[in-house]
Amino acid sequence: MSSRLCLVSVLLLACAAASAAPSLFYSKAFPGSAPAYMEIHLEQDGSAVYKDAPDDEQPLQFKLSEADTAAIFQLAEKLEKFTRPIESGLKVANMGMKTFRWEDGASKTEQKFNYSQDLDAQALLEWFEKIAESEQYLGRLDRAVHFDKLGVNQVLLQLELAYDRKRLLAVDQFVPMLERVAKNESFLNMARERAAYLADAFRGKVKTE
Repeated sequence: MSSRLCLVSVLLLACAAASAAPSLFYSKAFPGSAPAYMEIHLEQDGSAVYKDAPDDEQPLQFKLSEADTAAIFQLAEKLEKFTRPIESGLKVANMGMKTFRWEDGASKTEQKFNYSQDLDAQALLEWFEKIAESEQYLGRLDRAVHFDKLGVNQVLLQLELAYDRKRLLAVDQFVPMLERVAKNESFLNMARERAAYLADAFRGKVKTE
């Protein structure tokens, strides 16, 4: 009985530690752009959620690699967990109001900015923008597969270009849908071939420069 109680205690402590792990939040509000709003929640274990509206009832859930997650959190640490201003204060064009937030239990620290000259802030922003682009491509592919079969190849071409430009993260999330296209004869042959190629590439079977 004592060993069981000990095991339960260990599990409870592990759960408490996991729930206490810090997380990051990023949002960008840019009326007139597409999308006009986006937000990303990233946990320290790589689990993430993307929304393109504050009240989005169907957010996209995915997981970043350990290395990518570590790089993102390291930048947040270098930015002192967003306890100091990062807005440049320069008179520049409106680029959308962005928010970086560090969440650790009940403690939250954040910075809002339109444009920052801080190199670490720029690097962190680039990470979040890549995440957003990846999820937006996934959404476009999903819509095309379900509602525009003739348009699937165009979306796949855009996806391939983004991959070649190293703009995609968590590429494993694309594989199930790519396999669906590759195996379904109702799609154009060129779309099926491109989907098969990308599925292999995303699994690491195709070496790319």
